Amino acid sequence: MVPFLIKVVLISSSGALAPGPLTAATMAIGTKDGWKGGFKVAVGHLIVELPLVVIIALGLYAVFNPTFLRVSSFLGGFFMIYFAYLTIRDSFGKINSSAFGGYPLTVGVTLSALNPFFILWWIGIGSPLIMEAIANWGFLSIVPFYIAHVWLDFAWLTGIAHATSFSERFERVYRLLIFILGLLLLAFGIDFLMYGLLERRLLF
Repeated sequence: MVPFLIKVVLISSSGALAPGPLTAATMAIGTKDGWKGGFKVAVGHLIVELPLVVIIALGLYAVFNPTFLRVSSFLGGFFMIYFAYLTIRDSFGKINSSAFGGYPLTVGVTLSALNPFFILWWIGIGSPLIMEAIANWGFLSIVPFYIAHVWLDFAWLTGIAHATSFSERFERVYRLLIFILGLLLLAFGIDFLMYGLLERRLLF
């Protein structure tokens, strides 16, 4: 299971670290509340995300079969390639955190629940990973799967809130990181497409 969990961490990084309203809001909150504000944002995100993951897992477990696994992997590959494009595109943009603020927990809940790309990420990218976990290790494998995913949200949101000054140098490093993650997501998208078509993995 360890290689699978490593894959979960790498793919989840593309979602957790991607530029977006949650990241921008956490930057703004961090200037006032520090790392505690980021931690509260992550808790708010968890309140929305965990029930969504459980619902998806229960639904996939109910309809699981090998053919569905391949179809899910194929469709997930398309979603990963699309999100890779968005991630690489955003790596050339500039994050504006000044427009966001508010109560950290509320911000975490609201910007997660009302973010269509967050929902699409879990349907298009998270679902094939959940299906792979269930297929290989049973339903309870969603526990280590989710732990491998969610710690990134807490580490990233808490860390970025702690960094209260965002220099131009930091932004360049951050955008480079996002670009690399976009390329990784593209590679995994191709891998998932290959499995859906030929039942062969290019990666792991």
